[in-house]
This record gives sequence, C-alpha cells and structure tokens, in this order.
Amino acid sequence: MKIGVLTSGGDSPGMNAALRAVVRSAISGGHEVLGIRRGYTGMIEGGPSMQRMGWSDVAGILQRGGTILGSARSQEFRQPAGRRQAALNLVQCGIDRLVVIGGDGSLSGAQLLHEEWPSLLAELVERGDLTAEQATLHPHLGVVGLPGSIDNDLPGIDVSIGSDTALHRIVEAVDRIFSTADSHQRIFVVEVMGRRCGYLTLMASLATGAEVAILPESPPGPGWEEVLCQKLAAARKAGRRASIVLLAEGARDSLGAPITVNQVKDLLETRLHEEVRITILGHVQRGGAPTAFDRNQSTILGAAAVEALGKVGEPVLIGLHGNQASPTPLKDCLRRSLAIDQALKDGNQERAIELRGPHFVRALSTRKILGRIEPTGPTGETFRIAVMHAGAPAPGMNMAVRASVRLLVDQGHTVLGIRRGMKGLVEGDIAELRWMDVSGWSSIGGAQLGTNRRVLSGHDLYAVARHLEHFQVQGLLIIGGLTAYQTAETIRANENHYPSFAIPVICVPATIDNNLPGSDFSIGADTALNSIVEVVDRIKQSAVASRRCFVVEVMGRECGYLALTSALATGAERVYLPEEGIEIERLLQDLRGFSAGFQSGRRVGLAIRNECANPLYTTHFIASLFEEEGKDEFDVRQAILGHLQQGGDPTPFDRTLAVRLTAGACEKLLELCKTRQALSLGVGLQAGRTDFTDLCVLDHLLDPGRGRPRTQWWLPLRELMRKLAQRE
Repeated sequence: MKIGVLTSGGDSPGMNAALRAVVRSAISGGHEVLGIRRGYTGMIEGGPSMQRMGWSDVAGILQRGGTILGSARSQEFRQPAGRRQAALNLVQCGIDRLVVIGGDGSLSGAQLLHEEWPSLLAELVERGDLTAEQATLHPHLGVVGLPGSIDNDLPGIDVSIGSDTALHRIVEAVDRIFSTADSHQRIFVVEVMGRRCGYLTLMASLATGAEVAILPESPPGPGWEEVLCQKLAAARKAGRRASIVLLAEGARDSLGAPITVNQVKDLLETRLHEEVRITILGHVQRGGAPTAFDRNQSTILGAAAVEALGKVGEPVLIGLHGNQASPTPLKDCLRRSLAIDQALKDGNQERAIELRGPHFVRALSTRKILGRIEPTGPTGETFRIAVMHAGAPAPGMNMAVRASVRLLVDQGHTVLGIRRGMKGLVEGDIAELRWMDVSGWSSIGGAQLGTNRRVLSGHDLYAVARHLEHFQVQGLLIIGGLTAYQTAETIRANENHYPSFAIPVICVPATIDNNLPGSDFSIGADTALNSIVEVVDRIKQSAVASRRCFVVEVMGRECGYLALTSALATGAERVYLPEEGIEIERLLQDLRGFSAGFQSGRRVGLAIRNECANPLYTTHFIASLFEEEGKDEFDVRQAILGHLQQGGDPTPFDRTLAVRLTAGACEKLLELCKTRQALSLGVGLQAGRTDFTDLCVLDHLLDPGRGRPRTQWWLPLRELMRKLAQRE
C-alpha cells in the first residue's frame, strides 16, 4: 500500500505519537508512507507538501506536542474544486489509502472525499487531467480516521487523542489557583476549552473538587444567578476559604444566552461583595508534551489504523473502547455528532447528555453529589460503613476516600475512617468522617488515613472482630493493593467463627503496580507511569549529546505493567519484564543491537528494566555488561527511579478513576447491606465497564507465587513496542 497521512484541524498532544506509529507500522509491513503537510491545504497544493516519510523521520517525536506535519483549517477543501484537486494529487502520488488524524470537521472532510472519489476521478478523466488507466488503478479511497481533539467530542469512542493531556493542564492550573485562592479567601472563575462539549469541564470539576461547573450539556435554568450566589455563600459559611467556578467556553443558560467569565465575575462581586478573579486558560490546554496515556493511546491507534487500511471498505474511526482499539463506522460517529449539536441547539439537554454516552451520564450525576455544599440527608434505611487503606500508598487513595464519604454521607449513612491501615483495624483506631473532613483531599498524594503493608494474621482476627462489633460496622470499604484483597478474603473465610465478619466487603484497587485481578487499571498506576515518563524524557535529553545508553529501573514488583507501558511511551528500544525473565543470550543480542545502532548514527539508547525481572541480572549488572562490551562506541549509565514513582499529586486519570470505581463500590456495598448479603468483592474497570470480582477465589485468579493476575491485558503490547523500536 501507499498510504497518505495527515493531521488536520486543531492540533492535539499525541498526534506525533500517532504519526510515528503509522509510519513505522507501515514500513514494518512493507508499505510506503507519504506525509501530507498542513492537512487538506497540503493535499490541495501537492508537490513538496506530500513527501515520503522514512523510519528516522519520526524518530524523537513521541514527547513533542503539536504535530510535525503541521495543521490547518482549509476553506478551499470545502469547495468541489478543492476536493477535485486533492484527488488529482493523491492519484498522481499513487495514494488510495488515507489516515486522517483530527476532529469531527477533519473527519467529515475525509468521509466526503471517500464518497465523492469515483465521481471526482471520472471528472478528472473527462477533463483530461487523468488517464482512464490511472483512474482504474485507484477505484476506491480507503479512509481510516483517528480522533485527534482535546475536546473529546466524538461519539463512538471512550477518549480522543489529546484530551488526557488537556485535562492534565487544566487540573494542574486549578490546583495552583486553589492555593492562592485559599490564601486570599477568593473566588476564581476559570474558563475551560471544549467548544460545545463539556467533557473537559466535567472531568476537571471531578478531579479538582470545584464547587461549580457550568456545561453546555447541563445549562442552568432561569434564576441561575441567585442559585449560584446562594451556593457560594453557603460554601463560605460552611468554612470553605476558596471557591472555584469552572465554566466551559461554550456555556449557555437554558434559554440559549451565553454565560461568560466576566458576567459571572461581575455577578459575584456585586451580590456577594467578594474578591473574584478570572483565569482563561486558553491554548495552554492544547500545548506541551503529551501524557503517557496519550502517547500510548496514539501509538496503539496508529498501528491499528495501518492494519485497518488493508481492508478496503467504508471509512472507519479507530478509537479506544476500554483498553482495546476498535473500529466504528465513521459515518455513524459523524451522524451522532450532528445529532448532539442539534439537540443542544434545540435545548434538548437530556438527549444531548444521553448521546454523550453512559460514562458521561454517570460522571455528571456523581459530580452533582460531590459538588454539594452540604449532604441532602437520609432517603431510606441507613448503615454504618467503615473505610480504610491497605498496602503501600498510591496516588489517588485520598480521592477515593473523599468520594466514598461524600457519596455515603449524602444519603444519610455514617462513615467510619480506620486510621493506619491494618494496624488501626487491629487496634481500633476508628473515628467518624464527616462531610467537610475530606474537603481538599482531591489533589493530595499519599494516604491521609494512613496505610501499611501489614497482612491480617490469625492472632489479629479476634481484635478485628471485637472492633467491628463495638463500632457496629455493617459494611467495609478497603482501598488498596493485594493486601486489601487478601484481607477481604480472610474476613470471608473466617465469618463462621466471628459473627461480626458477616458483613459485605468491597475492595477498590489502588496500587502503582497495576497487578490486581478483575480490573484493567488500578488507582495510582497512571501517576507512577507519568512520573517515570517525565524523568526518562529528561534522561534522554541529557544523553543526546554524548552517545549514551541508559538502563532505567522502574517499580512494579512481579508485574511488568509500568516497565512495558513506560517503554512504549518513551520509545525505549529494550524492555525487561518479570513475565519473560532475562537470559544472557538475549542481553548479548541486545548489546549487539545497541552497538549497531550507535555505529549507524544513533545518539541515545534506552532500556527499561522492571525491578524484579531477574534476581541475578540486575540493573547494575546489565549496565556494567553494556559498558564493558560497548567499548568506545557508547557510554552507559543506570538510573534507579525508586520511590519517586509512588509520590506526587495524583493525575486526573487517577482522580477520576478513583471517583468512578468508588461510586460503583459504594452503590454495590449499599445494595449488599440492604439485602444482608455477606460477600467479599473487588470492583474494577474491565473493557471500559465497572464490574465486580468474587475475592473468595482470589488464589485462582493469581499467578501462583507471583502476586499478579494469570491474564494481563497489556502483555500483547510487547510486540508493538518491539516492532516500533526496530531499526530499518
């Protein structure tokens, strides 16, 4: 195949990673790729704007924001004459396969070009611009779209390329704004991008704990000004020193009138006599290096796009569904997008929200509860629920506790916080958590309740049973890693001996290792991954000038998730996983590969090793071997990242994941309490859906002696990482 690839419309972080994957996957498959500069403008210009791309042309671009191909919004392509000229240039270059990375406008153009292709070629033949033979060689135009848009406004996919990075920028900014707002007791009104889609505003409000979020899909009704003022006044009375109002740039009221940041500022200053400041984040949300998630998502989608081009048919949009790349008919996605626009124009908000998808619906419902100033109170039978951490700290644990307290207290339930993890459970270090006790916990890393790796043993059981009975605990929520799951299993196994153990127990997965059964992602893993990627990016920059190879050791214990996904996100040439082990022959082969690379002009090499990949072939051993045998061709340095991977403020991904999983866990826990069912379950995200796993069969779910699931969805990414790291 001869494939044309272009980036069009507004740029988004991760476009370069997608481009790299398209080019290298195509070359690995024996295909040729032409990069089309400046989107459809370059397609119309032809000539130098459509150039062959080789392996090295996309080297070193994974961490770059924007798009090296450039982007533009072409008015000329909207006209039939422009599309005719574009078709002529494509045929003359031998291109009849197209990968378009962009938003709904760019993808609509690709769909239209596909539909008009036969008539355009017929017209070109009639005009004498093409011969009949040339047209016959290219009867169809294969089109694959990749969703490149920070707005995440394309239906049919979970998330678009760039939206995770944009959310990072927003949350980082709001966290910093909150610090100064709290110091001066101010209200800040922050405008967020997203055009007619409120995804970024909604998720940012969940991640930051903002009191108010005004979305296009959920416009405030008549009298909203008074309601807003009353809410913020109540927040101040409740003891909040700072308030954040997030406003989507396309926000309107229920009558269709625009709501602006200046309007909100003037309103609050006039009625509340408070200091109000405005922050318009603007294009800072769009720029900068992509997050680890956006790099890996783009890489997976780019490789899947090349595979999909082998099947000529109707255009498809390749997007993530859960953790897998899946095609959806592009026409259907565009039709749903138009339906959302029409619903918003008609003021049919319920229809617009429904079309955004079930995840958006659930997130909006949860946000309304978490954003309340005070709980609404009991609506039925109430219970006493205890919440605790177990295992090593993971960024996002505090957000999970905050969400559980707010969601349960809002319904009138009593929440008991168990301090110091298992030690606190054994010693009875338990106290009630109220609504405002968890205020400000959204952005804090670590574990405010305290945690440790202590495992519940036989002589602890009586003390635990006594404390559960004393505090009248009717349900238990444990947020943590494998220790949490083992505790839930132990409680269930001993309920016949201790009547107070006959309560439902739900575990929420929180560990940077991402090694728990029943969930594709654990809270904390994304933060750790981004910490690794940020450091490795800097390491690679330091090595460029000196022909140096780095061997980087990352955490993960017996699970290689962090090692492999960080290798994929940083463009590492080699990765060493405990699932594969390390053999000396492989090390020597890798050494020869690095030597050949440096001899052919490579300036930096990178190998990432999981801390438990092999007990003998340590990071120091591998670095020493490469240094000794590399001779004068390259230097070698090692970097052991250590506990910096466990620290830091949680990423938006981990914060929103914590909310999503905890909301599902609380709902299930209350259901079990009402029906008096004593079960031990683990909540998780599988294939994009919240599901539950019975922890009574925990041993059957784990690889014996390894502390990791028997089946791990991310392992097939090994081949993709290696394919894209090979040299020509």
